[in-house]
Amino acid sequence: MSALAELAEQDQSFDYSIHQESGQTILKGMGELHLDVIVDRLKRAYKIDMNVGAPQVAYRETMNRSVTKDYTHKKISSDTAQFARISLSAGPNERGSGSMFVLNLSEDVIPARFMHGIKKGLESATSAGVLGGFPVVNIRVEVLSGAYHETDSSADAFEIAARAALREALAEASVLLEPVMKVEVSAPWDCIERVIGDLRSRRGEIVSRDARGETVAVTALVPLATMFGYVNVLRSASGGRATYTMEFDRYAEVPRSDDDPFRPAAAMRA
Repeated sequence: MSALAELAEQDQSFDYSIHQESGQTILKGMGELHLDVIVDRLKRAYKIDMNVGAPQVAYRETMNRSVTKDYTHKKISSDTAQFARISLSAGPNERGSGSMFVLNLSEDVIPARFMHGIKKGLESATSAGVLGGFPVVNIRVEVLSGAYHETDSSADAFEIAARAALREALAEASVLLEPVMKVEVSAPWDCIERVIGDLRSRRGEIVSRDARGETVAVTALVPLATMFGYVNVLRSASGGRATYTMEFDRYAEVPRSDDDPFRPAAAMRA
């Protein structure tokens, strides 16, 4: 771990984490080439032997409209009973502003001692969305009302109710977000149309093209999911004469395909 910490300190765009269930180390970078460089440094400079899986895209989830949900958690067993009722409204928040939880209820509606349970339940629901288990971002959740029982209610019961209510709202209005990269390709004139055509086939939006002597610089916004293996395609299209750079630009909604509404319209390229 000391090697990863050292690399993360040297490169602010690199991060890593440990998956709690599998124990696998997850490397996080700005794209396939960036991760290849990190892995190569770990093997060569730090002499670390590792098994490396295929890169995956860090999707996010959000909501595209507001939804109101009312959920009652009620459980009765032989020796205990649980009760909590939550009514909430959830919908999109301004892009880049993060998620917001509004819990402005009076004591006679839901006592303050249960509020931390509600907040914990909402945070749990946003940590893994309903589409693919990706983090939920940029939503606003307001708890509108609720009900409690003097003896059967608890913070744990309200946590369960809040999590279930928000997940029901997410199931109705969630959309998938994908990272979109700013890609700049520098290529000779005789192959620039092939380069542009390939970028467009990757759902790329051409932003500009600038003449620079014997080469042309093309700037495009391209979903990261379609950029895997691009270095080999670019080398083939240009005879090894083109170069490119890529950096994160923003998250954008994934177009829905006809046969699977939760899958990107363009499959990731090998």
